[in-house]
Amino acid sequence: MKIIMLGAPGAGKGTQAKRIADKYHIPHISTGDIFRANIKNETELGKKAKTYMDQGLLVPDELTVDLVMDRFKNPDCANGYVLDGFPRTIPQAESLDAALAELDQKIDYAINVDVPDENIVNRMSGRRACLSCGATYHTVYIPTKVEGICDRCGDKIVLRDDDTPDTVNKRLNVYHEQTQPLIDYYTAKNVLVDVDGTKDMAEVFDAIVEILGA
Repeated sequence: MKIIMLGAPGAGKGTQAKRIADKYHIPHISTGDIFRANIKNETELGKKAKTYMDQGLLVPDELTVDLVMDRFKNPDCANGYVLDGFPRTIPQAESLDAALAELDQKIDYAINVDVPDENIVNRMSGRRACLSCGATYHTVYIPTKVEGICDRCGDKIVLRDDDTPDTVNKRLNVYHEQTQPLIDYYTAKNVLVDVDGTKDMAEVFDAIVEILGA
């Protein structure tokens, strides 16, 4: 079962991807994790990626696809995977499809966690993070036991710069320009399925399981 998760930043696709991975015993794969692992292990692909990242440049699509395809060779991908955060653009999707086609494989589902922009701005502006230990909270959904204090380490929690309404709106604009076209792309391939991401996380997951099968 080869799955791609789509959805705007803050739609909750990462959370759902992890739950899918746990239930179906397939790996949850993010390009960020792949980059970090290859750079840490000093692989040839990792070294190439690092030269771009050190300059503050985006890793080219061809190299990103090579890194992703290399990850698919691991034994834990034998029964499939959940891709989170990739592909982000049409060229990446086309390159991924071409690489999979060479192995006589294809994406089975592109799951779009659909949440209106207004909901996302409200949701993300309530997020709080502990910069000391990395724990994350939400003022409404996952509040700390003591207001403003991390449950795990006792340090202060903060609203990160990338969760402020202005920044979130900018990220949403980039998403709509670059990634939204993927919805049309996967719709044309008859693999796109929409789930209502405004519902409770458990309800969203139940809807996904209904689509994928128990």
